[in-house]
Amino acid sequence: MKKIIFKTSFLLTLSILVVFPQEEKEVVTPLFEQPLLITSAGQSAEVRLASVLAKRAGLNFILSKTAIPKDLESIKTLALVLGVSLKGLGAAGLDMAKEKERVNMLIEEAHKRNIPLLCLHLGGEARRGQLSDALISVFLPHARMVIVVKSGNKDKLFTSICEENNIPLVEVEKIVDTQKLLKKAFK
Repeated sequence: MKKIIFKTSFLLTLSILVVFPQEEKEVVTPLFEQPLLITSAGQSAEVRLASVLAKRAGLNFILSKTAIPKDLESIKTLALVLGVSLKGLGAAGLDMAKEKERVNMLIEEAHKRNIPLLCLHLGGEARRGQLSDALISVFLPHARMVIVVKSGNKDKLFTSICEENNIPLVEVEKIVDTQKLLKKAFK
């Protein structure tokens, strides 16, 4: 009888781990409130993907690729989509210094207003590099939570920054997996 109970418990635990992978178990209760302001930190195209995922998750959000502090009026959560695109910066009329200054001012204002920061890196390995890494290193320590496509964390940069700053890090295999996490992370 004890063997049957043990085997049943083991199989139940195993099935729970298969249904709820380890990456997603970290987001058990909602950490964020709506409405959400989604903006870019680096002007990559993934900011649009983040808005699509937020929409599919049923979240109340505003997308502003070049948000400024006044855009935080009546916002409960700020989401930064990390990743540099030189083409995107040029199209927005920005350079790296201006983008870094804009995002710094946004984070400072969010901090003053007690608005938590969610950081997303959806571009995977292709959206990493010296410029992206510089922004990641500066902005990530301010996050309450980080969601990253696993291929973008091969060198464990996100892992080390999150561990150092005690920030929950959730890795997803595919960008689309972020949708379910967003739904869980918001009230």
